Amino acid sequence: MDQTVVVPKSIGPIEDPTKTLRNLISSSDLTYLMGAHDGLSAAIAERGGFKGLWASGLSISASLGYRNANEADWTRVLDVVECMADVSRLPILVDGDYGFGNLSARSLAAKLLQRGASGVCIGDAKMNAVSNRHALAGIDEFSGRLKAIKDTARSDLVVVARTMALTGHGLDEALLRAHAYVHAGADAILIQSPKADAGEISAFGKKWKRLPLMIVVTNDYRTPVSVFSEAGISMLIWADHAMQASVAGMRAVCDCVTPKQACASIEPEEVAIIDEMLDLGRYDEPLSGEDDR
Repeated sequence: MDQTVVVPKSIGPIEDPTKTLRNLISSSDLTYLMGAHDGLSAAIAERGGFKGLWASGLSISASLGYRNANEADWTRVLDVVECMADVSRLPILVDGDYGFGNLSARSLAAKLLQRGASGVCIGDAKMNAVSNRHALAGIDEFSGRLKAIKDTARSDLVVVARTMALTGHGLDEALLRAHAYVHAGADAILIQSPKADAGEISAFGKKWKRLPLMIVVTNDYRTPVSVFSEAGISMLIWADHAMQASVAGMRAVCDCVTPKQACASIEPEEVAIIDEMLDLGRYDEPLSGEDDR
């Protein structure tokens, strides 16, 4: 009996994602990474035109039902990163939080490479949430983490150093740390401020003339991106907006359905149709047994 042989369609040439991430970060034009927390959000970001992903520690923790306090162990986080890499051809910069010591940093770098990550960002703050003042790791201690990752991954992983010195420690301290992290092998610097205006970021950017400079959009989301571009920022990371939208959307549906015990009142434009969800698969080939029409 004749059987139909299904040949998957070519997905086309695949560029080295690490090279792509380096090019994005060092571009003379302002570029963007979209935060993702699972395969679905990674696929949506790719369809939305983003060229790279930020594997957000906060969003991944939230999606797993954990607090953003290292409750989700790295095995779980690595599984999510691997899933994101499977469904998307985009480079993935992983939020590596504090780095977890030199030995763990080496292990983390090796595991991230195995799971398809293109880069990792580790920070010098000993807590995750943005607040008025963070306790920071010693410069030598944090530089050791950077060196451990760099020695392990070499050029196969983009290493981004994130400093939270602007949370109460001042501009001079932030510049001092950024220069030290360059010597430790960082490929880019991520600077973050808890303030709603871009004053501190702009002041830092005007004095910084070395590696590419990145920021995470947080309380300053109302600032026009042109302000960041003029300050010398090369990349904006929209870290948790996809998760925030997901939480708001799920809450809206639950709040609508629960009291009315019906879904008729949900507006069609408020939810994705099933066909759209089915269309978010990684490859566009027919399922086994289907005719290749």
